[in-house]
Amino acid sequence: MSTMVTEPVAALRQAGLRVTAPRIAVLEALAGLPDHPGAEAIAAAVRSRLGTVSTQTVYDVLHALQEAGLVRRLDIPGEPAACFELHRHDGHHHLSCTSCRKVIDVAHVEGPAHCLDVSLGAPAEALHGFLIEEAIVVFQGVCPECRQAGQVA
Repeated sequence: MSTMVTEPVAALRQAGLRVTAPRIAVLEALAGLPDHPGAEAIAAAVRSRLGTVSTQTVYDVLHALQEAGLVRRLDIPGEPAACFELHRHDGHHHLSCTSCRKVIDVAHVEGPAHCLDVSLGAPAEALHGFLIEEAIVVFQGVCPECRQAGQVA
């Protein structure tokens, strides 16, 4: 279990962030909500814990937590709004159902993933001077439940 989930205060301090009630509530909401909630669901969970909190405050907190490496924002192609997750720093990827819109984690590819490592065999100028830090991969398709129900996008 991640330190962020069990000890949000310690995670905030370790990341060099001030410990505030909204930041704690957002981390706790992300740990307690179903996978990959949107900002509106996170805001509703935070309000249930703290009372009145603006949606803008939740967005500001999510941005600060993302900048600190505690939260990861996912922009799924075809989705109007981003979703979020606690950043586990484990290199996992995501599966997105184009029919029901659920997003689930999938383990990162073990071994050489030539299509994901643009530095393999590429001349230095092909990377335009970039040092690659992370590959964000979203596989899209139709989940088994939607296929069984005949709900093909």
